[in-house]
Amino acid sequence: MQRIVGTSSDDDSEQLATVRRVAQPLVHQFTAPRRRPWIPRAAGLACYLIGLLDIVYALFPSVRNATPIKPLHQYGRLVPGLEINPSLVAGSMITGVLMLLLAHGLRRRKHRAWMGTVGLLCLSIAGHFYALAGHYVPRGTGNGEVLPIIVLVLLIVYRREFYALSDPRSRWRAIWTFCCLIIIDLGLGLLLVSVRPREIVAGGGVLDRIQQVLLGLIGVSGPMHFRVDRYGDYVYFSLVGLSLVTLLVTLYLFLRPALPEALLTPAQETRVRELLAKHGRRDSLGYFALRRDKAVLFSASGKACIAYRVVAGVMLASGDPVGDPEAWPGAIKEFCERADKYAWIPAVMGCSELGGEIWCREAGMDALELGDEAVVEVADFTLEGRAMRNVRQMVNKIERKGYVCETRRLRDIPESEVVAIRRLANDGRSTETERGFSMALGRFGDAADGDCVVVTARHEGEIRAVLNFVPWGAEGLSLDLMRRDRTADPGLNELMIVAALREADRLAVTRISLNFAVFRSALERGERIGAGPVLRRWRALLVFLSRWFQIESLYRFNVKFRPIWEPRFVAFRQTRDLPRIALAALEAEAFLVLPSMLQRGHRRAAAEEIPTTSPTT
Repeated sequence: MQRIVGTSSDDDSEQLATVRRVAQPLVHQFTAPRRRPWIPRAAGLACYLIGLLDIVYALFPSVRNATPIKPLHQYGRLVPGLEINPSLVAGSMITGVLMLLLAHGLRRRKHRAWMGTVGLLCLSIAGHFYALAGHYVPRGTGNGEVLPIIVLVLLIVYRREFYALSDPRSRWRAIWTFCCLIIIDLGLGLLLVSVRPREIVAGGGVLDRIQQVLLGLIGVSGPMHFRVDRYGDYVYFSLVGLSLVTLLVTLYLFLRPALPEALLTPAQETRVRELLAKHGRRDSLGYFALRRDKAVLFSASGKACIAYRVVAGVMLASGDPVGDPEAWPGAIKEFCERADKYAWIPAVMGCSELGGEIWCREAGMDALELGDEAVVEVADFTLEGRAMRNVRQMVNKIERKGYVCETRRLRDIPESEVVAIRRLANDGRSTETERGFSMALGRFGDAADGDCVVVTARHEGEIRAVLNFVPWGAEGLSLDLMRRDRTADPGLNELMIVAALREADRLAVTRISLNFAVFRSALERGERIGAGPVLRRWRALLVFLSRWFQIESLYRFNVKFRPIWEPRFVAFRQTRDLPRIALAALEAEAFLVLPSMLQRGHRRAAAEEIPTTSPTT
């Protein structure tokens, strides 16, 4: 990877200078508020610790009672002479579970998580002192609340650090939470009936324990019997309490007003298309801002916008802002303010060098080179010469087998043929899940995308492969979809790209953007003579990962057409956020996929629409 250093080309220098002059008076407005990042992290860690201690105390009372002077085995079992209040012990377990659930929100500065944590800490401290006053726990254990008291005081003192609003939600979150809580309930329930085998009188088998937990969660006595009645009451109250917490939390999430993930509305789509009509030539990824499972933020002037999606607390923008570069700082300001409002991690995937420099200056970000985009200039392309012999032979070979290509605008293709192409695109996927986010449109055949260029390859009258290009301004195309019948002959992709380049003059197209090659420079330099050991090992790792992510194969495919390599960057604020950004990007691109029932958010793509595949796949 390379850090970003300067502008992308001489043509952009004048524009960048203009943007710098316009944006300079506004730089201080975009500076993020000064925060103490260690406070939410420390608070979340302390919340995790308190929750775990409460659960451990409920399971093993000897842990809380033990001191360095008194060995643990002195309180290794429940003693009839010692007063144990089953409801208080069960309450400790329930409080611990809730603290664990709130800890993640506390780390993300969520205000509601702060309110819930403060309330639980007050309740926990009050319950402990009530237990001391009522002789329900041995004297001398008051130091068990030192940590909660310290955390409570710090949370109140630094309450302004927890300002973030709750994430936009949907009722799918209630189902996700319910499933997680049920798993927690079952795990804790099995621990409850298993950690004290000496107290079990009857029904100690595995099936009996499972049945005891399942029945206990609905308030019914199970087949197990305990030596001490108080321990049986403790198991009963704990299971009932866990089930009530699960029910109440699920009902709260399900019944509160649903706010689905922000999506591109028809009015916003119209405004984005107007910006693309004026400024679409600046970025080959600009048209992908029309993907309808993205949201957009406009600058105050309305002359620029940023397309994004929120994944696992990361606010991912894709490509450069759309619109007039002089208005990009205003759109970036809106983006950063939205991220700060919800305590999301801002990041940008696939921005150009010019866009990356503006992002770094205006949003206080850093940037790393992610890879290179292959751009073919139509005027410079030819199949003649030794360098193009491989492509020329492949194209001639596949043409001799009877394959014929046809290049048309989408608006000129009959609807019946669009349906057939859509079916081929669906059947030709290499994975069950459709991939793509930053470099995929997410649909095919929509009437609003009539300017898209579709290349089809036929054999004996049957469509065997298809390419779909989206507009890149008025004179360019950007690859969106590349699919072929799995039984078709190899070489069809090369044939269709050559066919598109041959028809470029008729379509008034001067440049075509092909696939995106991740870490292209490392792959190229790593195989040269004189490459250092670090670079060679980095290249070897990329080749190994290519078994799953097609990193090297896409580079090898692109280089056949002798393209111009345009670098693309990932922009971020803090280096420690890179792992989270990488995971969020993999989820957005559908390389990491949740089960369909557990996927968060709402998907507006109709069943008949076949989303396209990102060129990175």
